Amino acid sequence: MNRKKLNELQKNIGYEFKQEALLKQALTHSSYAHEKNLKELMDNERLEFLGDAVLEVVSSEFLFKNHPEMNEGQMTKLRASLVCEQSLATCARQLNLGSFLLLGNGEDLTGGRERDSILSDAWEALIGAMYLDGGFTSAKEFILKYVLQDIEHKKLFYDSKTMLQEVIQNKYKKTLHYVLLSEDGPDHNKIFTVQAYMDQTPLMTGKGRTKKAAEQNAAYQSLLQFEQTDKA
Repeated sequence: MNRKKLNELQKNIGYEFKQEALLKQALTHSSYAHEKNLKELMDNERLEFLGDAVLEVVSSEFLFKNHPEMNEGQMTKLRASLVCEQSLATCARQLNLGSFLLLGNGEDLTGGRERDSILSDAWEALIGAMYLDGGFTSAKEFILKYVLQDIEHKKLFYDSKTMLQEVIQNKYKKTLHYVLLSEDGPDHNKIFTVQAYMDQTPLMTGKGRTKKAAEQNAAYQSLLQFEQTDKA
C-alpha cells in the first residue's frame, strides 16, 4: 500500500500511527497474505482478536457508567447490538475502510470489500493495532467516537424485526410478513430486496446481502416511518 493511501486512511480515522506496520497488518486479509506468501501470522486475525477484547472492555465500561438503570442482562443485550457484525461493518463503511483493505484477487472480485464479516473483522483489527500503537486511551477515544454513538438507532436496528412485530401486533392488531422482491447479482455476491407488509398494506423495503439482512433493514426503515408518522 502506498504512502498516499496510508495517509488518507489515517486522516479518515483521525489517528496517526507511529508504527505503520501495525496499520498495514490490520488491513491485511488472510486471502492476501496467502496469495502473497507472507510470513505466517502476518494477516490481521491476531489483531482482530485483541481489538475484540479492547472493544468489549470499552463498551462494557461505557454502558456501566452511562446506564445505571440497566441490569446485567440489559447491558449484555445492548452491548451485543453495538458490537455486532453488522454494526461494526456499518462503522467501517462510514470511514470507507473497505477501499483500503489488502485482499486476495479472488476475495476482491467476489465483493469482499463490502462483506460485513471482512469489514467488521478489519475494524476490530484496526482497534487492536491502535491499542498497541497508542495505548488504551487512543483506542478508547476511537471507539467512543465511532462505535458508541447514536446508540438508540443502533439498538433500533439490531432489534428491528422484534420491535416491528410488537408494534404491529400490539398497536395495530395485525400480522407482519415479508415478501422477497428481487435477487440481483451473481451467486457469490447477491443483493436481496425485501418488502415488509402489515397484513396487505406495504410498509418499507430493505436491501441486504442475505434475505435475513434485507428483512432487518426493511423492518428498521418501517420503524423509522412509524416514528415519523407518530411525530407528525
